[in-house]
Amino acid sequence: MKLLLKLQNLKLLWTLKPPNRTFHGHPRLLSSDIYSQYESIRQGKQEIPKYFNFASDVLDKWSEIEKAGKRPSNPAFWWVNGEGEEVKWSFEELGFLSRKVANVLTKECGLQKGDRLILILPRIPEWWLVKVACMRAGIVIIPGTSQLSAKDILYRLQASKAACIVTTDKLAPAVDSVASQCQLLKTKLMVSKGSREGWLNFTELYQNQSADHSCIKTRIQDPMMIFFTSGTTGSPKMTQHSQGSLGFRPLLSERYWLDLTPSQMIWNTADTGWILTSIASFFDPWVFGSCIFIHNLPQTDSKVVLNTLCRFPIDALVGAPTLFRMLVQNDLSKYKFMSLKHCMSGGEPLNPEVMEQWKSHTGLDIHEVYGQTEMGVICSVSKGMKIKPGSMGKAAPLYDVQIVDKNANILPPGQQGEIAIRSKPIRPLGFFSEYLDNPKKTAESERGDFYVTGDRGTMDEEGYFQFIGRDDDIIISSGYRIGPFEVESALIEHPAVVETAVVSSPDPLRGEVVKAFVVLSPTFSATDLKSLTRDLQDHVKKTTAPYKYPRKVEFVKELPKTVTGKIKRNELRDKEWGRI
Repeated sequence: MKLLLKLQNLKLLWTLKPPNRTFHGHPRLLSSDIYSQYESIRQGKQEIPKYFNFASDVLDKWSEIEKAGKRPSNPAFWWVNGEGEEVKWSFEELGFLSRKVANVLTKECGLQKGDRLILILPRIPEWWLVKVACMRAGIVIIPGTSQLSAKDILYRLQASKAACIVTTDKLAPAVDSVASQCQLLKTKLMVSKGSREGWLNFTELYQNQSADHSCIKTRIQDPMMIFFTSGTTGSPKMTQHSQGSLGFRPLLSERYWLDLTPSQMIWNTADTGWILTSIASFFDPWVFGSCIFIHNLPQTDSKVVLNTLCRFPIDALVGAPTLFRMLVQNDLSKYKFMSLKHCMSGGEPLNPEVMEQWKSHTGLDIHEVYGQTEMGVICSVSKGMKIKPGSMGKAAPLYDVQIVDKNANILPPGQQGEIAIRSKPIRPLGFFSEYLDNPKKTAESERGDFYVTGDRGTMDEEGYFQFIGRDDDIIISSGYRIGPFEVESALIEHPAVVETAVVSSPDPLRGEVVKAFVVLSPTFSATDLKSLTRDLQDHVKKTTAPYKYPRKVEFVKELPKTVTGKIKRNELRDKEWGRI
């Protein structure tokens, strides 16, 4: 699957679906700006380059612009931990330090181009250093969340055939408990002030290394990252991305979901194991020369988030819907944000009620972003676009997004089907390369001329997409197809409901019925639950089609979630159906 697009291919891609978008507030940056330098390729006047490396072709170029005094003096990277510690790097400092780390990886760890490295670190500066260093050395990065168990780590080490793992002293014992079963694991690198037998100390090694390192030459289709992504069945799949699909894509795309300048700063609260962090806290902002802000956030505390927005000049905020649901539970009138102008939510749909509450208290809209590990951002509500509650916006640049049926036929506006992206005759640049070592799954991901997402939705006459639910989340009760998000949105409008998840539940008469798991507001915790259940059911009947109301309601203290903040509806559903 070639990622190198010829001029005629690029024109054909846009011919398949003309970009019907209006962008606002995009002043032309300095002529030396990195993004501007690729304008001729975006206009189809020049071919995509054969060779590309994000470290040398973007980060080092920004360092040169910075040294020439043509970039604002704000940092490229700004990290805090809430306990007084702070790290600020310019692009020049990022280059200097990452070259030292690249020497650690190649000289001390013996890694070569094409070797794979598992990177399991929380939101600490070393995560960014190791990632840039891997790109300089041509090492393939495999990020993972710090919440992985020893079993999870074993599976990832064996499946990926990783030669090196970088983690903290907290996870080192888990790695040691399975390392003997991983014959290809050569080196264990620990980010810690202490030492551990069998581990190299990252801090000691990189401090003593030379910063003299030449960035390796990589082709645009060379593998750069592998993400383990869970499916509905089986073990997580290895989704491989290239220098082009992650690093070059934001250079080729229009300024859509992110519209930043070198003088602005973005804060994304996602976990480091999620692709959103690679996109929103690495590639896309640095293409524009913007500052990436990071708070260590060991636990997501809504008051810490709000206070941080008040103390630091953060222009853009990216968070999962759960974050915004938490934030609106606070008295927002007590907080005055220093610089916040743009808010984005991704990972799963955000309830319109939460969007309204946030807007009424802060004056800011929340722009929805929809994507997948396989191709990053698929749809978004960009700046200047009309916001339609419940909609996740229009198709991202380079992607021809459609609603298709089971035979890959394009459905008309308003008709429910599967969200799909055209992958033939040309595979768009932002697409993943393949599910590594799994050609069957790679082939199954396509239907006709489309990659199928597994998500159901609709598109209206204006090209706005609305998410209905995962194909496996759809509830079919007495012949009615019910999307969980519709019911959840109705429930969350009720003042008693802080958070809710809706799944199918077995029923002898209807086959399955709607069941809602509800987290109550503290002010309703002592309420008569039977009466409250009836009240919630009546509320849903009045808010949406009556057949969608939850015939079963269970009150819980919290909902199971992934590290990215997504509600684990599959876990609740499996429990309901006796599969756990």
